[in-house]
Amino acid sequence: MHKGQVLNHKAPPDSAGRARAWKDRVMTLLLVVVMLAAFLCSLVAGFLFAFAAVVMPGIARLDDRDFIRAFQVIDRVIQNNQPLFVLVWAGSVLALLAAAVLSVWELRSANRLLVIAAALVYFLGAQLPTVRINIPLNNELQRLELSKMNEAAQKRSRADFETRWNQWNIIRTACSCVASILLLVLLLRM
Repeated sequence: MHKGQVLNHKAPPDSAGRARAWKDRVMTLLLVVVMLAAFLCSLVAGFLFAFAAVVMPGIARLDDRDFIRAFQVIDRVIQNNQPLFVLVWAGSVLALLAAAVLSVWELRSANRLLVIAAALVYFLGAQLPTVRINIPLNNELQRLELSKMNEAAQKRSRADFETRWNQWNIIRTACSCVASILLLVLLLRM
């Protein structure tokens, strides 16, 4: 060591310092997870909105046979595990679940309630109807063999599908938008 040179030696952190550092890392992780959840839930909301505002009104103008065929083709792309779609859809669920779990430990009062409300609205209003209503309707439509159906059967199948599917898609769209907004409000508060 040269004359005048000071040895820069840090004392080992005390337990309070380690706890504070750990809490900072967890809060940073929570912030990243909430940002990811907000992004992915917003993408899902946009996807559902596009169906409500463009896709379904567009194919609604088709005759019964072409409507069924168009929806079958569109849905088959989704159901064949299109990787980007699966990443966004499943990722939104996982990211929001992780945000909710982390928020229980790390957030207080209103901020915690925002995450829990976003999760409940998203899971019960967007994801549950998807699994219980929209996907089963999609699957029923997928099983139809148009070449073996007369016009009356095509009309009946479309009527059984279209109104109910659209009504629930509007609910899913609204709920995913609300969840996204709640997450964005939380990010502004964090």
